[in-house]
Amino acid sequence: MSAKPVERLEKTLARVAREQGLDQERLRRWVSFLALCGVLEHAVQRGVIDTYYLKGGVAMELRFTRAARTTKDFDLGLEGNRAERLRRLEEVSKLGFDEFTFRLKPEMHEMELADTVRVEVAVQYKTRAWQTVAVDLGPGEAREVDLVEPTITGLADIGLPIAAHVRCLGLNEQVAQKLHACTGPHREDRARDVLDILLVDMLGKLDYARTHVAAKRIFAERATHAFPPSAKLPPEWRRELENLAQELGYRAPCRRDSSQVHGCGRGDREDLRRLAHAAGTSVCRPSSFSRSNGRSSTIRPPERTRILPNADKVEGRWDTTIRVEAAR
Repeated sequence: MSAKPVERLEKTLARVAREQGLDQERLRRWVSFLALCGVLEHAVQRGVIDTYYLKGGVAMELRFTRAARTTKDFDLGLEGNRAERLRRLEEVSKLGFDEFTFRLKPEMHEMELADTVRVEVAVQYKTRAWQTVAVDLGPGEAREVDLVEPTITGLADIGLPIAAHVRCLGLNEQVAQKLHACTGPHREDRARDVLDILLVDMLGKLDYARTHVAAKRIFAERATHAFPPSAKLPPEWRRELENLAQELGYRAPCRRDSSQVHGCGRGDREDLRRLAHAAGTSVCRPSSFSRSNGRSSTIRPPERTRILPNADKVEGRWDTTIRVEAAR
């Protein structure tokens, strides 16, 4: 496939974003993310690396696109210690993908607690600067990796190739990791994990029994706090949870007495399913989530087997609730 001139690509990107109701910078990041996935898949095929996997927000976006929150970071798992991971990423970046080339910038930031190093990767298209992506390079310790077909729309119109699949941390293990992160001793900035877990549940993608097993293992391995954890959420997360809920297309004013999220009854299950379906298809405008009466409602995940049980059972309830008001 012959590459488009850079100027034409920019115009096409703007047009597709406008037609699909997407933020143009978000679409640009998706192009960058998928270009990085393309070169990583190429590196696996060439034997430069044995495997890789995506995690964090980027894995959620490539799975669920508009239903997921926006992320700017590319969370990547590779085998080896930090120095070995950096060396492997440098080798991968030399391969290029289609008309995209990559260059690691010299600055880096060590995140000791997560055994992760953040590096910036300059992405170029036909020798012109396209975008700089922050790559969080963590350890490749996943027990399960899923082959995920990217659900990003609009790239065919832009005329760019994409990999047939990308490798993402297994969804059950990812939810278990998020549960550990948002209930642990270093959870100050982990409010987003609560919304991510609820999203997976809303979309009916969570295998509760397997996630329960993964969570028990991860809590035991990391040994920072007990499983099952306390699910009381810090009151200061209220505003961030509201903002993240709005980003997903609905308003979420928490009740004054509910700085913790609790309850997982049937509640408004049909509304929840409709919201989740609308978020994952077509254009996510606020009208996609409107109700005829415009009343507020409490969205609750389905009342099924939970992953926050007592330690010896799989049944139980989350100690969390999110009150949301349907957008008008």
